[in-house]
Amino acid sequence: MWWLKNIQVIDPSQKLSSPQDVLVQGGQVLEISTSMTEEEVLAEAQGEPVETINGTGKFLFPGLIDVHTHLREPGQEDKEDILSGSRAAVRGGFTAIMAMANTLPVIDNRALVEFVRRQGERAGYAQVYPIGTVTKGMQGLELVEMADMKEGGVAAFSDDGKNIQNAEMMRLALEYAKLTGLPIISHCEDKELAGEGLMRRGVASTRMGLRGIPAIAESVIVARDLLLAEETGGKLHLAHISTTESVELIRRAKAKGVDVTAEVNPHHLIFCDQDITITDTVLKVNPPLGSAADREALIEGLRDGTIDMIATDHAPHTQAEKARPFAEAPFGIASLETALSAVWQHLVLPGRLSFERVIEAWSYTPAKRFNLRGGSLKPGTSADMVLFDPDFAEMIEPATLVSKARNTPFLGKTLQGLPVMVWVEGRLVQRDRTVL
Repeated sequence: MWWLKNIQVIDPSQKLSSPQDVLVQGGQVLEISTSMTEEEVLAEAQGEPVETINGTGKFLFPGLIDVHTHLREPGQEDKEDILSGSRAAVRGGFTAIMAMANTLPVIDNRALVEFVRRQGERAGYAQVYPIGTVTKGMQGLELVEMADMKEGGVAAFSDDGKNIQNAEMMRLALEYAKLTGLPIISHCEDKELAGEGLMRRGVASTRMGLRGIPAIAESVIVARDLLLAEETGGKLHLAHISTTESVELIRRAKAKGVDVTAEVNPHHLIFCDQDITITDTVLKVNPPLGSAADREALIEGLRDGTIDMIATDHAPHTQAEKARPFAEAPFGIASLETALSAVWQHLVLPGRLSFERVIEAWSYTPAKRFNLRGGSLKPGTSADMVLFDPDFAEMIEPATLVSKARNTPFLGKTLQGLPVMVWVEGRLVQRDRTVL
């Protein structure tokens, strides 16, 4: 049994943000109370050993759920695999992750869905929920067997990395996915408008002489998919929103009752195109970092609920790949281990976002939208939870990372405010930044 005393509990599912005592037993949250006596705790324990944690000055909240993670297995295990990725997840405060389908081969059939799910179970750290492709081979030509893949355990469908360019195919996907009750996750990018761009088109791209991707390459597909979701009544989730125009389109669609949710990545909330240098590819991401005005629109959209969730888009690459010249390096940041601390340091501490809103967007809302376990500390629920120490600081160094990837913009920097204990089903999997 665990007894966490005098701890600031944040649980949006109960509208709770106050000092509490928490008891955990048998893999579940047993009780939350403003005060507990030792006699009461021992009576509940019935002879079971009790580990007591003084939570003064610390936070406890439901484990984070990342709905956009690239684990690279099968096929690209030199970049990451399900074991290393799920270990990185719990080190970063994530008790559940949704694994994107653009592996080698892509996850377009039930057998591969079950492989990813079972690999996650074997790893035994964060829960791993497979995402299946929308179309066979991610070719945009033929829908997958959605019902069969749902029985195999998919949490959603996405051709992430390859937007479905054909509007009729996207309409059919939204229509057929209704039979499963699962969302279609859209990677919003018009291939012709994006071309061979390397970063967001603007003053910064012009100054560096790099081919630019216009903001409208994203927002034109956002507009299309919102209209298709309205037409079909299907469930739509928009991945990694990055432009002012996209936020405005989503806000209007929600006002009309369209069944849509959207996510934003931490790097789009923290950085902008002015932070990119041609000699460092770590901030080369897709969608590209937008302008400072885009960043402000994203923060406001997250604050007012237009954007529902935060998602890392953890995209691990080898050091050799990221060391290539800017035009040749792959897009992506590895962020599972640093994302929460980065958001705390750059957005919560300066007062841009409340910590309650961050936890809601990174735990409760993802669980509700994708029908996943977690997102709540209500008594009787699974004890998937995080102890967060706002004063704990750590230098981000290659030797301390458990992910195979090192392509993080925080390498060599000190981050303060980190998860120091993480439980999955009441089982301690991370303590003092060490994965157990």
